[in-house]
Amino acid sequence: MSDQIIQMENVNKWFDDFQVLKDINLEVRQKQKIVVCGPSGSGKSTLIRCINRLEEHQKGKIVVDGIELSENTKNIEQVRAEVGMVFQQFNLFPHLSILDNCSLAPIWVKKIPKKQAEEQALNELEKVQILDQAKKFPGQLSGGQQQRAAIARALCMEPKIMLFDEPTSALDPEMIKEVLDAMVNLAKAGMTMIVVTHEMGFAKEVADEVIFMDEGMIVEKANTKEFFANPKSDRTKLFLSQIL
Repeated sequence: MSDQIIQMENVNKWFDDFQVLKDINLEVRQKQKIVVCGPSGSGKSTLIRCINRLEEHQKGKIVVDGIELSENTKNIEQVRAEVGMVFQQFNLFPHLSILDNCSLAPIWVKKIPKKQAEEQALNELEKVQILDQAKKFPGQLSGGQQQRAAIARALCMEPKIMLFDEPTSALDPEMIKEVLDAMVNLAKAGMTMIVVTHEMGFAKEVADEVIFMDEGMIVEKANTKEFFANPKSDRTKLFLSQIL
C-alpha cells in the first residue's frame, strides 16, 4: 500500500546477550496515530528509537518513507530529517533561548535563512501556546513549558512523522494535561504519530490503534475501541486492570 510510511519486518535487537526486540512486525500508514504501551522494560522505547536509528537493529528490515535504515549514513540522515522525536527529558540546550533552540536545526541542517527559521519557530511556539516564552531560557520555564518547547523544536524541522517517548513521565501531574493538549492538536492536524505512553485517556482520545508490548514482543495490536473494550491476551487484560 502506497500510504504506508513505516514498515518494520522481523526486527530484532540485542543489547549484548539480552534480546530487547523479538521479531517486531509493524506497519504505520500516513496520518495514523499509534500508542505503544506495556510494562517497564518491555522494549517500547527501543522500538521507536530504532525508527530513527537512535538504536541500531541487528536483524530484520525497517523502511521509513521509502528509505531503508541500514549502515548507509546518508539514508540515516534522510530519515532523521523526516522524523521528529520528543523524549522524556526535554533535551533543550540550556544556554540558548527557546527561540534559538527551535531555530537552530533548521538553520544548520536545512540551511534556512535565520529570519525565516525564527518566523517558523515563533509560529510553532504559538501552536503549542508558549509564544510568550520565546526569549526565555529553558531553566526559566516549567517542565510542561519545556516539553512543549521540545515539541515545537521538533516541528520546526517539518517532520512527516513524530515519535514521542513517554513525553509526560518526567512531569508533575498538573503539567501533563498541557503537553497532552499540544499533542492532541498535533494529532488533529493530521501528523503521523507513534507515542509511547501510559496515558490511556490520551490513547482513547487520539489513537487509531494501540499496541501492547511485553518482553520485547508485540503481544496485542488492535484498533483503540477494540483494544480497551475487548483485549484478547491475558497479559493485556492484566496490564489494563492495573493502570485503568
